[in-house]
Amino acid sequence: MFNIGDKIVYPMYGAGVVTDIVERDFLGEMRRYYCVSLPYCRMDASVPVDNCDKLGVRDIIDQSKISEVIEVLGGETEAMNPNWNKRYRENTERMQTGDVLEVAAVVRNLTRTDRKKPLSTGEKKLLNTAKQILVSELVYSGGYTPEEVEEMVESSI
Repeated sequence: MFNIGDKIVYPMYGAGVVTDIVERDFLGEMRRYYCVSLPYCRMDASVPVDNCDKLGVRDIIDQSKISEVIEVLGGETEAMNPNWNKRYRENTERMQTGDVLEVAAVVRNLTRTDRKKPLSTGEKKLLNTAKQILVSELVYSGGYTPEEVEEMVESSI
C-alpha cells in the first residue's frame, strides 16, 4: 500500500506522486483510489488500490539502480522483428511490464533503429512515450532535471 507523497511508477504513463487516497462509488460499490500526479506527461490519474499489482504499479527505483539502467542503454541492440507491426506490439508489451530495464531496452533498440532507418509514425510515438516514462522515473529516483536525464539517456545509447 502506498501513502500520500510516495513516488510511484504507473506503467505506460511514467512516474508520479500519490497526492491523495479517496473513496469513490464505482457501479454501486465503494472503492479506494490513489490520486497520482504524473507531471512529466501532464496528467492526473486515479488508480484503483485493489488493482495496483495487476496494473504493475510500483515504487520508483532506488538511485543505486540507475547505473543498471545506463548499462542497458549502452548495451547491445537486440534483434527485433522485421515486421514493424509485430515489433510495435512486442515493444508495447515490454513497456506494459513496468520494468524500468525493459523500458530502457525499448528506448535503446528503437533509438538505434531510428538512426539507421526512420521509424514509422506509430513507432516514433512509442519511442517518445518510452523515453518519457524512463526520464520521469530517473528524474524522481536520481534527483536530476528532465534535461539532465535526457542528455544522460542520449549519451548512453
